[in-house]
Amino acid sequence: MSNLSPLCRIGSAQNKKSCCSVPQAKPGKVAIIGSGAAAFAAAIRLQEGGVDVTMVERGTTGGTCVNVGCVPSKILISAAHVAHVRTSSPFDTGISSVRPAVNRAALQNQQQGRVEELRKAKYESILDNCANIHLIHGEARFQDDHTLLFWQAHGPEQHLHFDRALIATGASPAIPSVAGLDGTPFWTSTGALAAQELPEHLIVYGGSYVALELAQAFLRLGSRVTLIARSRILSHCDHAIGDSIQQVFNDEGMRILTGKEIERVQHDGQRFTVQVGDENIVGDRLLIATGRRPNTARLGLENAGVLTQENGAIPVDEFLKTSNPNIYAAGDCTTGPEYVYVAAAAGTRAAGNMLGGNQRLDLSVVPGVIFTDPQIATAGLDELTAARNGTAVDVRTLTLDNVPRALANFDTRGFIKLVADPETGRLLGAQAVASQAGELIQTAALAIRAQMTVHDLAGQLFPYLTMVEGLKLAAQTYTKDVRELSCCAG
Repeated sequence: MSNLSPLCRIGSAQNKKSCCSVPQAKPGKVAIIGSGAAAFAAAIRLQEGGVDVTMVERGTTGGTCVNVGCVPSKILISAAHVAHVRTSSPFDTGISSVRPAVNRAALQNQQQGRVEELRKAKYESILDNCANIHLIHGEARFQDDHTLLFWQAHGPEQHLHFDRALIATGASPAIPSVAGLDGTPFWTSTGALAAQELPEHLIVYGGSYVALELAQAFLRLGSRVTLIARSRILSHCDHAIGDSIQQVFNDEGMRILTGKEIERVQHDGQRFTVQVGDENIVGDRLLIATGRRPNTARLGLENAGVLTQENGAIPVDEFLKTSNPNIYAAGDCTTGPEYVYVAAAAGTRAAGNMLGGNQRLDLSVVPGVIFTDPQIATAGLDELTAARNGTAVDVRTLTLDNVPRALANFDTRGFIKLVADPETGRLLGAQAVASQAGELIQTAALAIRAQMTVHDLAGQLFPYLTMVEGLKLAAQTYTKDVRELSCCAG
């Protein structure tokens, strides 16, 4: 089966100009800076509307997610999970366990093969088959609000005129100012995912999702890991989430230092020494995962009248317009949530609005998943945010020893928490730390979107021995003691 959009399936090269055909009104010209999820989603929608689209990409086609983000990291995490369950599982008394030999180079080659396959299927093939989407490999910046300057390697500066533009340049790892760090061979997430060897001792600096996912993956593949976080683990989330996953990591043998900063870094050609307070920690690799920064600094946005926040993020309105109404922005370079599916949705809506539409990007309910084990999943309002905003909420937490699927798995680590309006019972938010939490959170997101009450949710039919049944049980805690219910009690 073809991986191409039905809009772009063709039989031969001579049919290329008929790809994505539309009524031939005189097309305008749109310039897109970037070639990731937001850029391609916009380009596909624009070519449906008969617009000539030119993308300018300074790096690898496809952007962060497929190349150095979501795809390779989840492959690494999946491999690490296999290594972990072969080493230790709740069923070791009946199934013998053994520490597997890990060939990181072979795993990385397998990982990169799938990355290249997906980049070809989901990005490059669209360029091959759609005549009105063009890609320029080069650097771009705005000359004014209707002109891009771009230049390619060893080539002269050129001009690209446009009627409208989309900025979809993504974000890159933010590197903190630490004495001695500059010039050392530290890893960012990109370097960690490209590594052909396993560190003996990996030092990770950061306490958010990138740091946590990669720290646990390398730990499970056999590295000793020390994680240093400047604040709490997942400090922007409900504190119960960070506390829960920190306990999991401790139990798996990770050393975690919270509320600490790396004050100085030294590298002797082989090993890193990081100073944390009065302690010097020595490791052969250092991963810096302290956040991401929008890729906007070199775009000449001031020449186009596009404003940014102090960190370089571009504010957009609900229609994805920047401060210049002819220039739109989408994805991680904006102030929106840093999720690839948000970027793609924003790109599609920005393109629709360039074509004369009036499409809003509704971010009132955004499900999110962190791919640790157990997974962390959230949607809607959490207790911490409610407290900060002074919002009255009725919160119930169900530990997983009350969820039959977790009991059957012999893995009751984590919880499911629901946040409701205390007067109406309307579901406002859900948070889960659980195996397969990412598979249950969309149900909660849809319930929030539909303005269901916890009583509505408690009355729904959920299949028995699934993790998502935990949502029903959590909703039932508003009126019942679920410990006193029989299996499947409705």
